[in-house]
Amino acid sequence: MLKLSNIQTFYGNIQALKDISIEISEGEIVTLIGANGAGKTTTLMSVSGIVPPRTGEIEFMGQPIHHVTPDKIVSIGISQVPEGRRIFPYLTVMENLDMGAFLRKDKDGIRQDIEYMFGLFPILSERRNQPGGTLSGGEQQMLAISRALMAKPRLLLLDEPSLGLAPIIVRQIFDIIAKINTEHKTTIFLVEQNANLALKVAHRGYVMENGRITLTDSADNLLSNEEVKKAYLGI
Repeated sequence: MLKLSNIQTFYGNIQALKDISIEISEGEIVTLIGANGAGKTTTLMSVSGIVPPRTGEIEFMGQPIHHVTPDKIVSIGISQVPEGRRIFPYLTVMENLDMGAFLRKDKDGIRQDIEYMFGLFPILSERRNQPGGTLSGGEQQMLAISRALMAKPRLLLLDEPSLGLAPIIVRQIFDIIAKINTEHKTTIFLVEQNANLALKVAHRGYVMENGRITLTDSADNLLSNEEVKKAYLGI
């Protein structure tokens, strides 16, 4: 479904991604783990067109997208939940969800999907008329995920969904990530510092260090890898 080939991405003269290659098949949850500053977020930004790569190719469903603008990338089926949530704080929960469906014209489908989001996250139904900025951090993360899903993506990019959340909320978010994958049939590319949780929910994983992919394997094998245990699992 998604293929990154020899991607090199820069911020000015600073190289953030160094010749990385990643493949994601339809139906998978694939996680990218690594330390702060390794280049994980930049990888997602390159896929979504916000920080286009300088060299290399990105293909989605067999079509090149590395020169495609972010709005077009959303329209072809890729949505991103950014680090820090970035919901619209002065818009209500309902208005945030409507913004997620901005490119859609199927009003009945939009209504059905809003109800589906309220089924996934019942607290959002209770808060539907509240401004997004008044929600707790966990509720804002739920809203950010729901807003991205309202675009009906085939591929969902998730950037640090556990960041700053209480452990009980983190577990709830990761249960929902697994449910979105199995029930909503959405392929997921997950960037996450909590390597233990990420590898437990994912099918496969990549390890990134200093802008390079240093290891890739099944999630189970990475969980039992001694180097990964020492560097990322605290074992």
